[in-house]
Amino acid sequence: MKIARFSTGAELRYGIVDGLPADEAVPCGESAGRLLALKGDPFYTAPEATGEAIALTEVRLVSPVIPRSKVVGIGKNYAAHAAEMGTAAPPEPIVFIKPNTAVIGPDTPIVLPEWSDEVHYEAELAVVIKSVVKNASPLQAAAAILGYTVANDVTARDCQRADETWTRAKAFDTSCPLGPWIEIPEPGADGPGFDPASAVVRARVDGRIVQEGTTADMIHPVPELIAYVSRVFTLLPGDVVLTGTPAGVGEIRAGQRVAVEVEGIGSISNPVVTS
Repeated sequence: MKIARFSTGAELRYGIVDGLPADEAVPCGESAGRLLALKGDPFYTAPEATGEAIALTEVRLVSPVIPRSKVVGIGKNYAAHAAEMGTAAPPEPIVFIKPNTAVIGPDTPIVLPEWSDEVHYEAELAVVIKSVVKNASPLQAAAAILGYTVANDVTARDCQRADETWTRAKAFDTSCPLGPWIEIPEPGADGPGFDPASAVVRARVDGRIVQEGTTADMIHPVPELIAYVSRVFTLLPGDVVLTGTPAGVGEIRAGQRVAVEVEGIGSISNPVVTS
């Protein structure tokens, strides 16, 4: 089941995405699917339809979640990416924070900060948390996951190299596109549903594939990551955990459009502009 957050005017609402193949990665605004509008907030109530159906082409999709607390990033969780950064894979996950002011949704511009001369895309699988998680085991952590979405961990690479911490490089406004919706795995007749342990992750710049990898190559799989993070700080409903990027990161420039896709979930695309 795919749950989107959308607007047809001033009000933000949630809806179930209907009428799309389960494995289709849809550029936002170009699908023939529809949204079945929901009552309330799916983080706190079971999804209940209002009876209203709206074509995807008639809505504006926004980030499927604005974390009430935080976005947690994981650095160098793929050995090949660590190598392209000139380091060995770390023995434990590298944890950093993006504030919720970094989050944007589909088609919202990524604004290049004036203080950076080298900003990169990083295609990632993102995990959306549904319940409080603290000092969890991997099994407990897995039970606290609502679903998955697509993330672009936009990074000011020159600042990441120059600064002692990654805060400026990772946390600036518009540095965390999320979307287009949350995929909630549902076992069915066709199999177990979306598998976060075996999903292809891609990035495209102006339509050209520039990054491609698989979550099967993660050093620390999703339940282990969530459990590890929960020992650092409490995760709250609506928090998002980025799981790291495969090899192939690269620069984006003003005037380009960058799209990030996770097979089985969908695709989020954003234009790149200067401040």
